[in-house]
Amino acid sequence: MELRAFRIAYDGSDYYGFQRQPDVPTVEDALFDALRALNVLEPDARKPAGYAAAGRTDAGVSALAQTVALDAPDWLTPRAFNGELPADVRAWAAADAPDGFHATHHAARREYTYHLYAPPANPREESEPARAAVDDDRFGAACDVLSGTHDFHNLTPDDRNTERSPTLEASRDGDYLVVDVSAGGFARELVRRLVSLAESVGTGEKSFDDLERALEPEPLPGHEGIAPAPPEPLVLADVDYPDLGFEVDEDAAASARGVFDRRRIERRTGSRVAGQLQDGLR
Repeated sequence: MELRAFRIAYDGSDYYGFQRQPDVPTVEDALFDALRALNVLEPDARKPAGYAAAGRTDAGVSALAQTVALDAPDWLTPRAFNGELPADVRAWAAADAPDGFHATHHAARREYTYHLYAPPANPREESEPARAAVDDDRFGAACDVLSGTHDFHNLTPDDRNTERSPTLEASRDGDYLVVDVSAGGFARELVRRLVSLAESVGTGEKSFDDLERALEPEPLPGHEGIAPAPPEPLVLADVDYPDLGFEVDEDAAASARGVFDRRRIERRTGSRVAGQLQDGLR
């Protein structure tokens, strides 16, 4: 058995987050169940030897490059791993890890992508519900202010280790603002609250003074708190390990692409059905 790291992609829609919890399905449960089925993890073992993960994702959050490391036999390739994983959790690359490697502590940088639905301002029919338009320039300026080293105690439920140094970059893609947020590490819910605050500034609901106030040492009163943006548009896009060289398992990656392409088609079809229902109710 040698320490190996695996890249894991998953659609988080049907999971209550990554980390195991009592009585609800999580991605980690799916990984451990697969390892037990493959006889890599003993039935009564709590977790594999050498095990650690790059980070925890909340319920509904997806990942492209979640990374887990464990003591694994040579034959445990991503393709073999996928043989026992559910379709919406896919291993697609692997790397040999040095002694003492820890997937959480040795991650140099993590990158998240948030797909914010924010169509440009357009005249709407009276029958359509009004939606506050996001001004791209204001949104981008808010991202600039939030980038850099700050104490984000007002943007996380954590009560310690709240000083972080994120970089936020936003780009327009049709009706969406694609927000890339990267840092060495993140406090709980920080990415979603950063996006939520930037969106509030972009719509004019909050001012730049409000934004600065959220970064000050004094706690925000409850009625001024920043709620997290919804989890479903968030993806853990990359985790950087300078000392690891991941090798893509082409068969596993092709299988994963097929799975997520089918998911995309299902959701596009669902969107068309919902559109017909909406249009029929005018």
